[in-house]
Amino acid sequence: MLSNILDRISFWSLFVVVVLLPVFFLPFTQIPVETSKGLLLVLGLVISIIFWISARFSDGRISVPKSWLLLSGLGILLVVLVSALFSSATQISLFGIMLDVGTFYFMLGAFLLMLVSSIVLKDINNAKTVFWGVIISSAVLFIFQSFRLFLPDILSLGVLGGKTDNILGSWNTFGLFAGFSTIMSLFMIEFFSISKTIKWLLGVLIVFSIVLSAAVNFPLIWELLGVFALIIFVYKISYSFGKEPKEGERKQFPAFSFAVVMISLLFFMSGQFIGGLLPNSLGLSNVEVRPSFSATMSVTGGALMNNPVLGVGPNKFGEVWAMYKPMVINSTQFWDTSFNSGSGLLPTFASTTGSLGILSWLVFFVLFLLTGARSLFSSIKNNLNWEVVVFFVAALYLFVSSFFYSTGGVVFLLAFAFTGAFIGLASSSYQDGEISFSFLDDPRKSFFSILILVILMMVSAATGFKYIERLASVSYFGKTLSATSIPIAEDSISRAISLHQNDLYLRTYAQVYLTKINSIVSKGTSSLSEADKADLQSSFDQAVNGAQLAVSYDKTNYLNSSLLGDVYNTVGLLGVKDAYSKAVESYKGASVLNPLNPGIKLATARVYFADGKTKEARDTAKEALTLKPDYIETLITLSQIEKSDGNNSAAISYAENALSLLPNNKDLIQYVNALKNGNPAIAPVTTTKDTKKTQ
Repeated sequence: MLSNILDRISFWSLFVVVVLLPVFFLPFTQIPVETSKGLLLVLGLVISIIFWISARFSDGRISVPKSWLLLSGLGILLVVLVSALFSSATQISLFGIMLDVGTFYFMLGAFLLMLVSSIVLKDINNAKTVFWGVIISSAVLFIFQSFRLFLPDILSLGVLGGKTDNILGSWNTFGLFAGFSTIMSLFMIEFFSISKTIKWLLGVLIVFSIVLSAAVNFPLIWELLGVFALIIFVYKISYSFGKEPKEGERKQFPAFSFAVVMISLLFFMSGQFIGGLLPNSLGLSNVEVRPSFSATMSVTGGALMNNPVLGVGPNKFGEVWAMYKPMVINSTQFWDTSFNSGSGLLPTFASTTGSLGILSWLVFFVLFLLTGARSLFSSIKNNLNWEVVVFFVAALYLFVSSFFYSTGGVVFLLAFAFTGAFIGLASSSYQDGEISFSFLDDPRKSFFSILILVILMMVSAATGFKYIERLASVSYFGKTLSATSIPIAEDSISRAISLHQNDLYLRTYAQVYLTKINSIVSKGTSSLSEADKADLQSSFDQAVNGAQLAVSYDKTNYLNSSLLGDVYNTVGLLGVKDAYSKAVESYKGASVLNPLNPGIKLATARVYFADGKTKEARDTAKEALTLKPDYIETLITLSQIEKSDGNNSAAISYAENALSLLPNNKDLIQYVNALKNGNPAIAPVTTTKDTKKTQ
């Protein structure tokens, strides 16, 4: 039957998406790993949906699971859509740079993955095939990464860097996924009827996964491993001792689960004493910066106070962080870091989609836990539905990981895929668990049903084509960043913008022309030819145009306004009329969006100083110093301002304060001595790196 063939193609397309998500990437390209996985998601889903719709044309029957959980997932999607439409930067919230995690289109992909999985994987054989496929792809991922730890350069494949770079996501995400593999293998060993050979192979995978978890040594891994292994241990005991054994059957102690619990407890309690042994011996270094949970909740509270219902919009955590970050952050070395996500993926969503978003997620997870608990206890009582339970446990582990850590797209998408399989299997196990209707026997039903299905097919195909076009821009953007000459960078960034215009590309466009301006000026303004002067004017126009377009694209991103200020400041140094006043205006706009950032205040003060406005420069620099008392660059700038105003004692005082923060800096020592001796003093150039050493 044709519909069966089309359904099989739909299934295998979904299989490819779910199974290959952990390992798929595009080697020897300029395309990041996370972005390449978006290509797999989009194309795989499009093909699966198109062939599923084609199968419905053939048999004239549509069946979907009857599930409140599925409906609550649709509720999340609708809230995200409405929040995105009311966002101050709709394009950022709808799509982002490249299907960013948290955007509406990403959430649409996650929901469709859950929906299609619930329909296609309700067949127990399909579900088993996908599950074993994920186990095998996990093993492939671990083997590849193990070789990379010893051969990082040979196995970089043009897209990976150091030893901890991997084809899944961040190093900590890799560790969490290793924990996921351990838990799934444990569940299979303890509850599924499988051969001894398979059990031993899964045991080897467990050992392999635990070793890799130890190599990552992320505390959250051991917490989740310990808790989930303990649940499996207790669940196995309850199941084994809660029923009468069959004749000749012995009750087996869940040794694997108990061992994992003990190992997790050992690593968690020992801290770096034992946990640091393997990373140190392998020479692994993993420094990852992210906001704490308390800081994330703090900025979320500020965001909800000002946008209580729909929030600032999906994919706008950077705006929330810049506006509401705690003052204490300025005392750390990350005071000028722009975070795009919070302590975890789910708290990030809560901070950007308002109270409606929080409510929709709460409803979803309450229904998820209630449905899962019912399946768990039903399995204990009736010795049924182990496949349902394993998909629930898999999704639960991944969702919990996403709550406590920003896991990235792969883990989150797999959580939705397993939830969909859980919904499909759970619904098919109950009588009247599906909504089914036939539309070919009624002309009116037939017309509208076919029309809707055709529209869905066309939208799916158009989405795939549009994504591929935007994906092509990523390669050109990568070539811009790695360009060895300005002409190559100009050509590459122009091509990237022609394919997909966004504020990141536009900022880079402006920075390319700023670099070109500095290159031309470095020849000496007095020796410039007429062609150089024309090129200089053209570069100035292009830099300003790129920065202004970035601001227009997203007025709420302080980085755009700050860059526009940098452009005007640069050309102001060349004597362009009114450039300084425009630079101040842009910096002030950036400061409104990031009020606690002392770097923007300092940049404004330096523009005032260059423009001869000493009082404004002094007042603004003092504002920067109030925000960050140990800001060395501000102390030096204030010293320069006081020196130019004839206040030598104040200039010395500020310079000595800077020297006390960086006592071994030779340039600072020379600068202070010059001030004390009354000699002309040239302010030292202090880098961000120098400053951060003192914090």
